[in-house]
Amino acid sequence: MPKLVVFEASASEKEFFKKRLRGKVSLEFCPEPLCEENAFRFRSADAVCVFIYSRINAKVLRKLSSLKLISTRSTGFDHVDLAACRQKKVTVCNVPFYGENSVAEHTFALILALSRRVHQSYLKSQRNDFGTDGLMGFDLYGKTLGVVGAGNIGLHVIRIAKGFGMNVLASDVKQNPFLSEVLGFRYVPFPELLRTSDIISIHVPYAPATHHLINLRNIHEVKPGAVLINTARGGIVETDALLLGLRKGILAGVGIDVLEGELLVKEEKQRLIDPSQGTAWQELAKDHLLLRNENVVFTPHIAFFTQEAVRRIQEVSAENVESFFRDRPVHTVTAPKKKE
Repeated sequence: MPKLVVFEASASEKEFFKKRLRGKVSLEFCPEPLCEENAFRFRSADAVCVFIYSRINAKVLRKLSSLKLISTRSTGFDHVDLAACRQKKVTVCNVPFYGENSVAEHTFALILALSRRVHQSYLKSQRNDFGTDGLMGFDLYGKTLGVVGAGNIGLHVIRIAKGFGMNVLASDVKQNPFLSEVLGFRYVPFPELLRTSDIISIHVPYAPATHHLINLRNIHEVKPGAVLINTARGGIVETDALLLGLRKGILAGVGIDVLEGELLVKEEKQRLIDPSQGTAWQELAKDHLLLRNENVVFTPHIAFFTQEAVRRIQEVSAENVESFFRDRPVHTVTAPKKKE
């Protein structure tokens, strides 16, 4: 019977996988993310099921000598070295669809928290200040929303925005004129979106091409007083650009479900960071500085985290494992082959 190790598993996930895969695989659970330090303990694993905090690179793969399958409980797979997996003939599966509406709804939770100053109101009440000074918000009706990445999640965001009576612009390398007409939004170049949007919401995958898509150079192109929302990946927005934008008033508010140093924040609590790693600590310090700003609303990567979405993730992840060991793998992702 093949051996599956499930990493970063909650109590409910343990219960689910035990019931769903009973008699099909030999199960083991590890509360920690999979990493170089602990990989040797699981060298007999035929398959691993991981979340985004596991970092699977060539060094990890060398220690997992029996590994045949990686099933990630996420749509994004930037935490897995696909090229190294291809070289080692390890199949990688993801969960392509599970919570587009969940993330889109959370996006608007962040937008509304900022537009109606919910966060500031709460902080004032904690100081026994129940006045309204500094709490005037703004209507979403008639405002322009710029959606960076009009894929499955972005389209859900656009639908919700139209319900609020917003004007919507979108920037995407792939354009669908039919959907643009039906949903009533307009495609524009990325620089134009930055210049003209009252609210910018990011929904592109993290990749080399999208690393620091918003950065210290183009933050100056953003419409003064705009609000920036990021529920995608932290590395898409340079933290220094956020700090500069807030300090200079380019950004009136920031709503983030992800951080550029998100893994460091998580590991700090677990005391896994080596203090000698100066760069890592600098990034961590920037994140803490950002989160102390009252114009920043932060949630700890929970945009996807609803009962319905989590159940879909679990079901598809189990399906990925079952299908692979029946020699009919589904939802596979691969690295592009290098050009000769």
